[in-house]
Amino acid sequence: MAESVPVRCPACLRENGYTAPVFPCACGSPVAPPLDRSAPPRPLTHRTWSEAWVSVRCAACGRVSEWPQPEAGCAACGTVVRLAVLAAEAVGRAEAVGPAERRGPMGPGGEGAAQVPVPAPEPSAAPSVRPAFRPVTIRTARDAVSTAALYLRWLGFRDVRRPDTRPVPSAAVDLRAPGLVAQVDPTTSAAGLRAVECVWLNGLTASATSVYFSLAGYTEDGRARADDLGIPLFVMDLTGMPQPVNDAADALVVTGAPY
Repeated sequence: MAESVPVRCPACLRENGYTAPVFPCACGSPVAPPLDRSAPPRPLTHRTWSEAWVSVRCAACGRVSEWPQPEAGCAACGTVVRLAVLAAEAVGRAEAVGPAERRGPMGPGGEGAAQVPVPAPEPSAAPSVRPAFRPVTIRTARDAVSTAALYLRWLGFRDVRRPDTRPVPSAAVDLRAPGLVAQVDPTTSAAGLRAVECVWLNGLTASATSVYFSLAGYTEDGRARADDLGIPLFVMDLTGMPQPVNDAADALVVTGAPY
C-alpha cells in the first residue's frame, strides 16, 4: 500500500492526510504514483482530461503507463488540490531515499523541510463494517456516474439507478434509490449554491437523503449552503475514489445507508 502523507491546503492551511491510490501494472505488480514531496499542492480551478494523466514507471518491470494525476480535497474548506508526481525517469532515484530522509508536510511552510520520522499509528482493532471500497478509474463522464453509483451501493443504498423518466435539463446526472436522491456533476465547473439547493429540494420532495458528487469541487457559497442544509458533499478525483468534504458526508460514510 502507498504511504500516507500530510498535505497542507493552500487556502485554509489545514493539514489533511492523503494516500496515493494503487493500481495494478500490466505485469501484475502494484503501482502508486510517486508523489514529489518537495513541490507544494496546487489549487485545481480548471480540469481538462488531457492534463489529468501522468506517466508512472513500474518499479518491478520498468513499464511506463498513464495513470490519473493525484488530487485531494480539503476536509475543512473543500478546496481541491493537484499533487505533483516525480517524473518517470526519477522514480529509481526517489525509491533510493530511506525513511529517515522523508520530508515534512507538503504545502505552505512544509515544502522540503527535513523531519524526524514519526512512527505510523497502530491499526485500529475495531472490526470494519464494510470492506474497502474498490475505486474505478474515471476517464469519461459516464465513468463518473458509474463510480458514484458504486460508491452509494458500497454505503448500503439498494437499487441505485438513473430514473426512467426524462431528467430535468442539467449538467448533473440524477441517481435514485429507496430513500436516496443523488446528483453527480461530471463537469469541470465547481458546483454552486443553486445546484446544492436543487438536490436538496428533490430530496425534500421525495422524503429522501440528498447527496452530491462533483468532479471539480464546490464554490464557497455552495459548500456553506450544503452545511446549512446537512447535505453530504463528495468530491471525486480521476482515481475514482470519492472523498467527503463536509461533516454530513463524513457522518454518512460512518453510518452508511439509514436502513
